[in-house]
Amino acid sequence: MSERSSVAELAKSLKAELDRYSPGGKLPSSRALVERYRVSPVTVTRALAQLAAEGLVVTRPGAGAFRAAPRTPTPAVGDTSWQEVALSADSATELVPRAVDASGVLVTLTAPPPGVIEFNGGYLHPSLQPERALAAALARAGRRPGAWSRPPMDGLPELREWFAREIGGRVTAADVLITAGGQSAITTALHALAPPGTPVLVESPTYPGMLAVARASGLRPVPVPADADGVRPDLLEAAFRATGARVLVCQPLFQNPTGVVLTVERRRAVVAIARAAGAFVVEDDFARRLVHEDAPPPPPPLAAEDPDGVVVHVCSLTKATSPSLRVGALAARGPVLERLRAIQVVDTFFVPRPLQEAALELVGSPAWSRHLRAVAQELRSRRDGMTGALALHLPELTLSPVPSGGYHLWLRLPDGVPESALHATALRTGVAIAPGRPYFCAEPPAGHVRLSFAGVAGPVEIAEGVRRLRTALDELGG
Repeated sequence: MSERSSVAELAKSLKAELDRYSPGGKLPSSRALVERYRVSPVTVTRALAQLAAEGLVVTRPGAGAFRAAPRTPTPAVGDTSWQEVALSADSATELVPRAVDASGVLVTLTAPPPGVIEFNGGYLHPSLQPERALAAALARAGRRPGAWSRPPMDGLPELREWFAREIGGRVTAADVLITAGGQSAITTALHALAPPGTPVLVESPTYPGMLAVARASGLRPVPVPADADGVRPDLLEAAFRATGARVLVCQPLFQNPTGVVLTVERRRAVVAIARAAGAFVVEDDFARRLVHEDAPPPPPPLAAEDPDGVVVHVCSLTKATSPSLRVGALAARGPVLERLRAIQVVDTFFVPRPLQEAALELVGSPAWSRHLRAVAQELRSRRDGMTGALALHLPELTLSPVPSGGYHLWLRLPDGVPESALHATALRTGVAIAPGRPYFCAEPPAGHVRLSFAGVAGPVEIAEGVRRLRTALDELGG
C-alpha cells in the first residue's frame, strides 16, 4: 500500500473513533497508534495533520493530539448571483471572450482516490523523485549567506548561466529569465507576444495547459495538424497566411501528448516559416530531461540554432524532479526580452530565492547526473512495460509512434467508444486516465486517451492498470 493511501486509511479510522472522546479529550499517543495500526510514525504524523487541517483535532507539541471543540455554525450564505452578470458583462465587448477552463489541466493535477491507479498523472511518482538530493540541496541552500534576501529580478546569475549552457548555441545568461516553472513561463510569453483578441497557432493536438492560458488571455488558438514527424510545415505556412498570427507555440521534443520529435528538416522549416511571417516561435522544451535510456541523442533546442531571435525558449526543472520545484527559464534575444522581463516582474516580482538556491545546489551536485540516468532507465522500462501490456490486453487501441522520451503514451480509441464514458467507467473500475478531447482546440478527428507511466509505483501497477482499463472497455462493449 502506498504512503498516501495508508495516511488516508488511518485518518478515516481515527475519524470514526473521535466520538469516543469528549472535546479536549486526548487521543492515544503516536507510539500507541503505530503499534495498534502497524503503520510508520510518518503515517501517524500525516494522518493527525490531516485531521487537524479539517478542524477535528488539535495537536500540541510535546503534549499530543486532542479532539477539537465543535465548530460554530456556518453563517448564512449570501446571495452571489449578481456575479453572473458582472463576470459576463465584459464578453459583449471582447473580441475573444476570456474562458477560464482548467478541466484539461485538473485531470493531470488532481490526485485520484485511494486505490485508483494513476495513469492520468503529469509528474514523476515519488519513488522516482530525487527526494534525498532535494532535501540536501535545500539544506545547503538555507545555509548560504543571504539565502532569504531579495534575489535579482532576472534570477540568480549562476542559475541563469546554467540554463544558458543547457540551451546552448548563442544563448547567454543575459538572455535568460528565471521563472516559477514552465507554466508561468508560457503565460508570460503569451502575454508578451500576443495581444487579446488575436490568433495564436498551436500544434494539434497539444498541451491543454497552454490552451487554457491562451483562452484565459483572450487569445484564439488556431490548430495546425501534426503527424509522426511533428507539425506540418505546409499547413503551418498556410495558417500564418490565413490568420495573420504572430505566434506559434510548439513542443519540438517529445511533444505532449503524441511524444513525437520534430525532424531536422522540419525544425529548419518551422523557424524559417515563422521568420518569413514576422512571427515568434514559443518553444516549450518541457521534456528534455526525460529522455529514455535507449533514445538517440536528442536534437538541440530550436533556440540554440536561431540567430535572429525568432525563438522564445521555455524550459523547467519541475518535470524531472518534483511538482514543488517550480523553477524554470525563459530565454529570448533582442527587444522582446525587455517585454518579457517587464511582464514577469508585474505578474510575479521574482521567484523566491531559497527555491532558486536549492535548484542551483541540486544541478551542481553529483546526484543530479545520477538522478537523470536513473530516470532515463526507469522511464524506458515503464514505457516498455505499458506498451507490452497494451499489446496483450488492449490491441484495439491504436498507439502513436512509441516515444523515446517523456512520460506518456497517446492512443486512439476504436470508433464508437466515447471518451467521456470510458473515462468515467475506467475511474469506477479503479484506473484514472486522461481523455483526449482537451488536447484539441477544435473538433478532434477521433477519440483518444493519454496514459502516463511515470506517476505509478512500478510495473505491477502498470500491468494491473491496463487490466482494469480492459475491464472498463468491455463494460462499454468495446
